[in-house]
Amino acid sequence: MLNDPRRERRYSEQQYLRSAAEMRDLFADLPEAIDNSVEVARRCSCAMRLGTYYLPSYPVPEGFSLESLLEHRAREGLAQHLAQLPEKTDALAAQYRERLDYELGVITEMDFAGYFLIVQEFVNWGREDGVPVGCRGSGNASLVAFCLGITELDPLRYDLLFERLLNPERVSMPDFDIDFCMEGRERVISHVAQRYGHDAVSQIVTFGTMAARLVVRDVARVQGKPFGLADRLSKMIPFELGMTLAKAMEQQPELASFVEGNEDAAEIMDMAYKLEGVVRNTGKHAGGVVIAPTRLTDFVPLYADQPGGTVVSQFDLHDVEEAGLVKFDFLGLKTGSRSRRPRSARRSGATRGGSGSRSRPRTSAACTRRGPAVRIRA
Repeated sequence: MLNDPRRERRYSEQQYLRSAAEMRDLFADLPEAIDNSVEVARRCSCAMRLGTYYLPSYPVPEGFSLESLLEHRAREGLAQHLAQLPEKTDALAAQYRERLDYELGVITEMDFAGYFLIVQEFVNWGREDGVPVGCRGSGNASLVAFCLGITELDPLRYDLLFERLLNPERVSMPDFDIDFCMEGRERVISHVAQRYGHDAVSQIVTFGTMAARLVVRDVARVQGKPFGLADRLSKMIPFELGMTLAKAMEQQPELASFVEGNEDAAEIMDMAYKLEGVVRNTGKHAGGVVIAPTRLTDFVPLYADQPGGTVVSQFDLHDVEEAGLVKFDFLGLKTGSRSRRPRSARRSGATRGGSGSRSRPRTSAACTRRGPAVRIRA
């Protein structure tokens, strides 16, 4: 709190950013020190290539390229699928092959063969290690992904459009939202780190900012204002996405009138206006993981996540992609664990002795059981 007498104070009249003229006056007896500071600044320049994607290097067997390996595995997976169709006809098989040719052509043209192979590898590894895996979103619209075993939904059967995932007219990275059970997700991330290098794999930072309601409460607390005042003031601000203090003052005449007639409230708002939108805390992206072709520090600065004992990229989701790193989604799904429990474990909430109390479920065995068979082994 600002009025706390124990709060450390190290401020002085000299604590401000001096102008160039003031610095030259201060170092009048040593002018080369000023010149050297400019020279140091010139040598500390860093040129970054933005908008170019850098995929990690996927190991390719001898005699294959990324594109030919992807095509080989996709056609092998399609052959297995066609052999299992109950009502296979030549026309239907031709339809599948035509769709596969089209998708492979788009993927090759956009240079994303490596991306599909990387996703296939860690998805299949997870299944083989007994981690329940699923895919949602636009990734299910790809026949190539289906043939590789990344997804388990036949896109032709449900008339799904591949352009939802990749569109040559709109160049962007494909995005597979992969769900892993919460109990096995970290194992998959650890596998990826071991495969590509611990210094090349990290999660992504998120920045929590001071939103309209939160900044009012924080400022009131630091200024030592009564809790009731802060609570009343914050509740006058509409609870809407994208709400700002300025917008709240326009939309709520009651709020504007209250601030105008209350000196303490006006003091809170005066500081809140200045702090609104400022970063308040950091966290980790729910599922985003970046894999760099070399060390992460060649592309982004890193931040030590003390509670988790790991490092995360200091660039957020959008800046990481702008710097050229590719994001892979490793989403944790609690229902992925629950759905794979033995039925007896799911019924463990039955009452005992007529007391009506529900017993706690036993530890899930979901992540020790093998998942569905994989079509193509990476």
